[in-house]
Order: sequence, then C-alpha cells, then structure tokens
Amino acid sequence: MDLQSMIYLVVGGTFLIYMGIAILARAGSTGEFYVAGKGIHPVANGMATAADWMSAASFISMAGLIAFIGYDASAYLMGWTGGYVLLALLLAPYLRKFGKFTVPEFIGDRFYSNGARIVAVICLLVASITYVIGQMKGVGVAFSRFLEIEFEAGVMVGMAIVFVYAVLGGMKGITYTQIAQYVILIFAYTVPAVFISLQLTGNPLPQLGLGSEMASGDGIYLLDKLDATLKDLGFAAFTEQKGSDMNLFLLTMSLMIGTAGLPHVIIRFFTVPGVKEARSSAGWALVFIAILYTTAPAVGAMAMFNVLKTVQPEVTEVAGTEQALPAKVNSLEVTDKPQWFSTWENTGLLQVEDKNGDGQIQYYNDKNPDFAAKAAEQGWQGNELTKVDRDIMVLANPEIAQLPNWVIALVAAGGIAAALSTAAGLLLAISSAISHDLLKRTFKPDISEKAELNAGRMAMAGAILIAGYLGINPPGFAAQVVALAFGLAAASIFPALMMGIFSKRINNHGAIAGMLAGLLTTLLYIFAYKGFFFVQGTELFANTPDNWWLGISPEAFGAIGALINFTVANVVARTTAEPPAEIAQLVEDIRTP
Repeated sequence: MDLQSMIYLVVGGTFLIYMGIAILARAGSTGEFYVAGKGIHPVANGMATAADWMSAASFISMAGLIAFIGYDASAYLMGWTGGYVLLALLLAPYLRKFGKFTVPEFIGDRFYSNGARIVAVICLLVASITYVIGQMKGVGVAFSRFLEIEFEAGVMVGMAIVFVYAVLGGMKGITYTQIAQYVILIFAYTVPAVFISLQLTGNPLPQLGLGSEMASGDGIYLLDKLDATLKDLGFAAFTEQKGSDMNLFLLTMSLMIGTAGLPHVIIRFFTVPGVKEARSSAGWALVFIAILYTTAPAVGAMAMFNVLKTVQPEVTEVAGTEQALPAKVNSLEVTDKPQWFSTWENTGLLQVEDKNGDGQIQYYNDKNPDFAAKAAEQGWQGNELTKVDRDIMVLANPEIAQLPNWVIALVAAGGIAAALSTAAGLLLAISSAISHDLLKRTFKPDISEKAELNAGRMAMAGAILIAGYLGINPPGFAAQVVALAFGLAAASIFPALMMGIFSKRINNHGAIAGMLAGLLTTLLYIFAYKGFFFVQGTELFANTPDNWWLGISPEAFGAIGALINFTVANVVARTTAEPPAEIAQLVEDIRTP
C-alpha cells in the first residue's frame, strides 16, 4: 500500500475511534460535562492526564526545539516534568479535597469574592487561549502534511474535528478519548525512535542510543559526531549552552510553576472519586509522561543528525574523524532531493533556494562571521535551506530515516492525537470558566442545567474560532507559544492557588491585586516582543537576546511575573483587613489529611 493510502487508513481509523467514544460517552449532565461524574479510575485518569499534558508542544515541537537549540532546550524537559511534580504534591490533593469543579471556583470561594472569581476567569482565559494557539499550530502542521494541503487549510480541518468531539462529549467523552489518544501517541513517538536508534547506533533503546557509539564502527559517539558536524558548518555544538544561566533558570522556573497553574491539567484531578485517587492518578500520569520525555532528547538529536546527513553528506562523513574535508564539498543535489523534501515544501513549512546556482543545496550558518571566509572558499553564497519549521522535525523524522510507510502513518496519527487531546482539555477549561464560573456562580445563579451546558458549548465554539485564527498567524513555534501560556499561568494563577492553600493571611484584596499585577506585567512584556495580542508588526522591540530586559526572554518572564504577584498580594493583604475567621478555618480544613 502506498504511503498516502496508509496515512488515510491509519489516521481515519483513529478518528473513527475518537468520534465513536465521544458519541458513546456523551455528557448528559453538568457533572459529566465538567468532571466526568468523578468516577474515573486513577490509572485511566493518569493515562488521560498524560495525553492531556503531552500536547502538540511535547509531541511535535519539543524535539524540534531540542534538534535546533540542543542543550538549552533542556529547560523544557526540566520545567514541564518538574512542574508536574509540584502540581502533584502541592496543589492537586488539596484542590481535590476542596471538591469544586474549577480553579476560578476555588479562588472565588477561598478569597470570598466574586471579583476574585472574575479575575481568575480572565487569567484562565488568557493562558488557555494562548495555549490553544500552540495546539492549533501543531494541528495545522500535522494535517497540512498528511492531507497534503496548505497549512491554513490544515488548521481549519483540525478546528472542525476538535469542535465535534469536544463539544459533544464534555469531560466524560474527552477522558475516554484521551486514553485512546495516549496509547496511539506513545506508540507513534517511541516506535520510530527505536528504529532510528537502531539505524544510527545499533542500540534499540533511544535513551541509551543517544549516548552510544555510531553503528558505523568508527568508535565515535553520536553526540560527538553531531557536535563536530555542526561546528564544521559554522553552528554552535549541540551540547553547548548558548543562552545565559539566568534566562535558562528563569525559563525552567516559568515552565515549572506554569505547569502547576494550568487549569486544564488541574481539573483532571476532580474526575476521580477522592483525594487518595488524585494522588495515585498523579503518580501514574508521571510514569506515562516519563516514557515520552526521556525519549525526546534522542529524537531531537537523531533528527538533526539525519537532516545534516541528508543535506551535507560529505561533512557528516568526515566530522569527528582525522580525515580532512575535500577542497570542494559536495552537498545535496537539487535534482536528488528526497520525496520528503518535496512533500514538506508543498506545505510551505520547508523552503529551498539555490542562491549560487550550482545545483546543490548548502545548509550552514551564514550568520556566523567567523565562518564567512570558509563559506566563500567553497563558493557558498548563503544558507540555501532557507526555512525549516522546527515543528516538522518529529513528523518528518521517519521519512528522513526512510522507515516503512506504516511507521510514517503511525507518527501522523500520533501527532494529530497529541494536538487534539490537549486542545480538547483546554477548550473544556475555557468552557467551564465561562458557563459555570461566570454565568452560574456569578451573573445568573438561577440558570438551568441545560442552559448552562449550551452556554459551555457555545463558549467552546467561540474559543475554537479565536484559537484557529491565531493558530494560522502564530507568534512562534508550537512549543514557544505554549511556553508563553505557561508564563501567563505562572504569573497569575499559580501564586493565587499556593497562597490560597498555604496562607491564612492573604485576603481578597491581596489576591485580586496580585493576580492583576502578575498577569498585566507578563502580558505587557510578551506583547512588547511578540506584538500586541500577537498581531505581527505591533511589537515594540525586536525579539532578540540583545534587546531583552536583563537578557530575559518573553518565554521566561513568567517567573518574574509570579514574583511580582506574590509580592503585591502580600503587601496589599498586610495593609488591609484580615480574612474572616471562617476562611481561616476553610484553609485549615483543606490542609488537614
């Protein structure tokens, strides 16, 4: 069976599974729509949480970032997994014991204020919609390649599919759909990684293959070979740190505490029967997440090596050995471009330009002044692989390695599953914030259950439209956009939850002032470099390290925003009245096992 037919068969089969589950598990009440009736088994919920967590950023984009950034991308691995530990230990059990549906509901009740609830809803919407943008970018990348359509059309297709099964099923349908999606995405991620690790190093475990010798038998380790190849082409070594220590630390912290503040993950701990099951569910989720996160560094490194070997075969051949480069280095002939080149060029996510007209494609760092003389000796006139969207690396990886068609089709299904699973969870968090927290708990307490469900579904539809538009015009790669969402959650929601659980002194005035201060400062900093409301051309400064304030990137500023939130909340709380006695007792009850 040819590749495209295999892709249609595998991806189409997974869609039928998702749609079938959504219909069979259709929510009939608000309890089933928001928290699946609180009856999900911890192991099943752990698997669904892992799928909810491992979004397009994890599946599609993270390994692409690792491939191009190398060592510095370890912040994403440490931040996203470390944050989940924080969530499991510091937040999930206490919020589950509190027993309400949503994060804004906890904040509204704990800080005895509808104003605090409304501000929490605003923070949730800003972070969640930003996060959905990253998912829609991933959906567009996956569909554009595997349906062989334009990227924008791919986003449209993804929007329609998310709308059908998320709006129909609510949390009950989404939970069982995400269990199926986890199984698909983890096989799709690990199977090609095993194949490629065997090809390059002879080791079937990619986690060990990353640190193994090349299968060629020349005694050179894979990472040494990759470092040498990149240096020979004017790039920094893969294992070399490129950014500052402070920015790396703040980015890790921002991702970590942002993880613990993301509402679509927190809400999953309300779907199990009790606190004990919430803790168990968190442990299982960490096990399921670790399978992918320990594989990602190998996938990124091996994908980059295979791209270099394809475009600059003579450089990779001698890199790291005692052999000298030939006087004239031959690169990939334009007429010999592999099929995957042409396929991805059709999506607009890969672009090639033969600038010196020699009929070959040169890939090197033409922005490195120290490499300019060497490039001139070769007759190179600029990098000719002019665009390689980082989000294509995982999806293209099995094609680059010339793996069987069924593996390529499996990766297609996995990439789509990862993006759709998280998009559905985020849309449900957005929906519940608007229908339950704003309407039911704040503005229309007498609203009927049916009207509340319909309002939630309409809120989902609106969020899909906004996210789809911004997904077509994203402010960065999927993982970068998601990092912005984590920064916003870190600066606004996480401090309020932590202070709400562990501090009896923080009152409603402090919580509201802290959330607004953290959210607004972080938003303004992001908009200054990414454009206001992510509209390109409205940014105030170029998004380059030399323009960042104190060298802090927009993705890393969430940690600073969180510090501002904590500071403002404590200062305001200590200059205003203490919370009522019943609130202090509520905090005590939440913390009592």
